[in-house]
Amino acid sequence: MALVPEYGLVDEKPDEEIALDIYDILKGIKDPERPETLEELQVLTEESVQVKKLSKSLLHTVVTFVPTVPHCSLASLIGLCIREKLKRSLPHRIKVNIYVKEGSHSAEEDVNKQINDKERVAAALENPSLLELIDSCIEDR
Repeated sequence: MALVPEYGLVDEKPDEEIALDIYDILKGIKDPERPETLEELQVLTEESVQVKKLSKSLLHTVVTFVPTVPHCSLASLIGLCIREKLKRSLPHRIKVNIYVKEGSHSAEEDVNKQINDKERVAAALENPSLLELIDSCIEDR
């Protein structure tokens, strides 16, 4: 499913419909430790994705996720999987912020900083083993 095949079509869909389209893209991401998806584990729900139009062709998308446990050691990896899936699936004119839901993780501030810092994300994606793991989590089933 193409969310916005041409940038001009952003203006033709309501924000809520675009948010549901983005959720459909994300819900099939596999958890790094378990066979279930982020949707099945309720790490992501439809309410996890918020969209706001910044202009006729630019969207700001905020994705908030809830790790399965407050001390989840893979929260940053889950955030990277979400970011990479969106990067590969959405037009470049969509600004994305990804956050751990407030109060749901013991290192929430650190995780949020890591998954929203372009340099840290780029450095993480240069690691072949990490990229292979991300690829296995976000591949379409």
